[in-house]
Amino acid sequence: MQVTKIFVALFVFSFCNISWAQSTGGHGGHGGGSSGGNVNSDCIKAKISRYTPEHLATVAPGADFSFAASGSNGPGHIHVSIKQQPIDITIEDKETFYLVKGKLPKDIKNTVVRISVMLKSKFGKCDSDGGWLLKVSE
Repeated sequence: MQVTKIFVALFVFSFCNISWAQSTGGHGGHGGGSSGGNVNSDCIKAKISRYTPEHLATVAPGADFSFAASGSNGPGHIHVSIKQQPIDITIEDKETFYLVKGKLPKDIKNTVVRISVMLKSKFGKCDSDGGWLLKVSE
């Protein structure tokens, strides 16, 4: 009978240790100068946002478009294309992001186009490709 109590006590104690180890293992990023919270600090992905006109909007040939680019390595590292053709853009530095503006080609009509954006990031392997679709009328 005494052996059974000892066995049960050891069994319960082993589960308590497992639970304690699991509950404390994920807190490396809290306090104490640990770098556990900075796991992704090597990669701040470049991104595009604030598309104008919005995704799937209907626009006229030659229409203006714009977007915000953040996390980019600068104006020389922002590339825009439509149907694999580079598009001339202007870039304004807004301190925390770049405001990128361009125009659709006037010869593109009655189709859907993707404004494709490639951003080179400030950090090596964090480049970004993105874009959005516009319906071009006649």
